[in-house]
Amino acid sequence: QTSMKNMERELVCPVCKEMYKQPLALPCTHNVCHICASEVLLQHGYLCCDPTSEPSSPAATPSTRSPRLGRRAVVPKPDRLDRLLKSGFGTYPGRKRGTVHPQTVSFPCPVCQRDVDLGERGLGSLFRNLTLERVVERYRQTINISAAIMCQFCKPPQLEATKGCTECKSSFCNECFKLYHPWGTQKAQHEPTPPTLTFRPKGLLCPEHKEEVTHYCKTCQRLVCQLCRVRRTHTSHKITPVLSAYQALREKLTKSLAYILSSQDMVQTQIAELEETVKHTEV
Repeated sequence: QTSMKNMERELVCPVCKEMYKQPLALPCTHNVCHICASEVLLQHGYLCCDPTSEPSSPAATPSTRSPRLGRRAVVPKPDRLDRLLKSGFGTYPGRKRGTVHPQTVSFPCPVCQRDVDLGERGLGSLFRNLTLERVVERYRQTINISAAIMCQFCKPPQLEATKGCTECKSSFCNECFKLYHPWGTQKAQHEPTPPTLTFRPKGLLCPEHKEEVTHYCKTCQRLVCQLCRVRRTHTSHKITPVLSAYQALREKLTKSLAYILSSQDMVQTQIAELEETVKHTEV
């Protein structure tokens, strides 16, 4: 268990503190998640796009491709090149908005605590660390195999759980799930989830990317996920974590309610005085 924990520390991104997702290899030999790198560059005012990845054709997979075969350089069309040169700027990654002359992108590495030069292409000059990505995937599979979840309602011998229920906070095998969620009852509407030992309340999902929302866009006044943040739609918008937005709105509502409650006695007094005035006028 100690060696597995030590290995897990090596597979954790230094920015999001979670296991790597599409790790990028920095020039300083450290790694960082693609989404995390995009967020860091966005905070520094750079535009980001997808990094260069491995070819997806079957004949050019990493296992069959010859290491001596290089990548074919993508040459821009002459008319597009002329437009870029005349305009003074383009939309390739690493380019700051409004700049006229090309400039290099500096990425603050969270491990070595120094700025790493990514060149003019920014994240486009980095390659995905496919070896590290495969190691993370195999580690996840090993953890899932070693930590098999058993059905909580089977009589001995217990069967391995295949479904979970967030509403019931339990894991079931196929037969037990059907037994405890009979057709025609309210429990039959429970949505099955993967089995787990820790049931957390289901969070809100982004309708576009089906990812859990983690931030709030003040400009659009809507919840956004991690992928929404790196899109150009929200580049210049004010985005805060959901917890910060929740606390700010809660404080605003609390002050409004306190003001209403403090004025309640005065309003009731004025209503009583008006009623007395009406009676006096009628007399």
